[in-house]
Amino acid sequence: MAEKPALLIVDDEKTTRDGLRAALEDRYDVYVAEDAKAAMNLLESENFDVMLTDFRLPNEDGMKLIARAKSLSKPPICILMTAYGSEELAVDAMKRGADDYIAKGRLQIDELEMRIARALKQQNLEVENVSLRQQLDSRFGLENIVGESAMMREVFEIVQQVAPTRATVLLGGESGTGKELVAKAIHQLSPRAKQPFVTVHCAALAPTLLESELFGHEKGAFTGAHERRVGRFEQAQGGTLFLDEIGEIDATIQVKLLRFLGERTFERVGSNKTLAADVRLIAATNKNLEELVKAGKFREDLFFRLRVVEIQLPPLRERTGDIPLLAQKFLREFAGENNKSVNDFTADALQALMNYPWPGNVRELRTAMEHAVVLGRGEKISARDLPPSVRGGRAVETHLSKRNDLTLKEVEKQLIVRALKETDGNRTLAAQKIGMSRRTFHRKLHTYHLEEF
Repeated sequence: MAEKPALLIVDDEKTTRDGLRAALEDRYDVYVAEDAKAAMNLLESENFDVMLTDFRLPNEDGMKLIARAKSLSKPPICILMTAYGSEELAVDAMKRGADDYIAKGRLQIDELEMRIARALKQQNLEVENVSLRQQLDSRFGLENIVGESAMMREVFEIVQQVAPTRATVLLGGESGTGKELVAKAIHQLSPRAKQPFVTVHCAALAPTLLESELFGHEKGAFTGAHERRVGRFEQAQGGTLFLDEIGEIDATIQVKLLRFLGERTFERVGSNKTLAADVRLIAATNKNLEELVKAGKFREDLFFRLRVVEIQLPPLRERTGDIPLLAQKFLREFAGENNKSVNDFTADALQALMNYPWPGNVRELRTAMEHAVVLGRGEKISARDLPPSVRGGRAVETHLSKRNDLTLKEVEKQLIVRALKETDGNRTLAAQKIGMSRRTFHRKLHTYHLEEF
């Protein structure tokens, strides 16, 4: 049975308190108080959905009580009752936080119940809207990053923890693992979401050009500098600057970055004027920066400044359980773009996808799916539609059924069964073996009726 809404009635007249309690206790969990002090004691010890209070109370009027009630972390809906009704009083009550106003002289229980129910409904809608906005904000930040594996769930948790902060983040992982997507998610889930997200691919520019690109330059700073140029730090003002392939920057730029991270200031090339920038820095690398530090190619102090929070993105071969999810996502994307009716995979295609080691990671899988959709000749992607490198890649025997009409879910079920057999029914090891979080693995066991395995 659903829990009744909690209602607090505050009135110094016992007959009024008792009468209202008798009339409303069938639908509400009713508490009563005879004055503001007793009411506040109850409000501070219990969570109330509604407070119905008289205007005239001993020592303190009802509107002051409403103001105090509304200052609580979980304020109740507040309805003011008075025998001294007037338009001015009603307006004042609303200004002080009252949600509704009713005159005692015209008080009808049916009308009171209707007003309470209406206020509760409105409050529930507002709570649901806040929750929905939070869910949408969260999804918008992470919707492009697919994964249910334990490793990816850990990445998601760190992203959601670090996003609201100002901390500098270092993203590590092989090429194609989705470092830029994670950087965008951190930005989108942060208070800077409405400000610029600026990307610089450090390896794409020579050192002198990169310095100008990042910090800008003054007219005449070097040959070809015909006018002042605003750099990426200034362009990212108030937002996030993402420096991809940070391991490629030279010593001069390392010094300037170190200064910025320490003081949040910099100078344009050819200028002595110090500029300040409110910019969050996210850096990414596919190299081992610690090894570069040991080799004297990267400053240790800059490395530590960049690695306030470090997120390592796993290669696709270590989270094979996510391959069907990613493949399905890209299949839908490219089928829509190319107006194709293809909507699933044959078993041999899925087996080829699971067997292939994916040296180019998610980026390579996405390209393979575009190839397959463009060249696909049926409603399902078969192995022959995949790029030759994928369908002929290094094979790892999966013992999947040789049937060619299995659905994605049937193949996933067989993978789970195989993992359980290979680990003698150890669910934790089986989940790890196929790169799936333990919670997701248990949910799949229930979905596929494998709880007794």
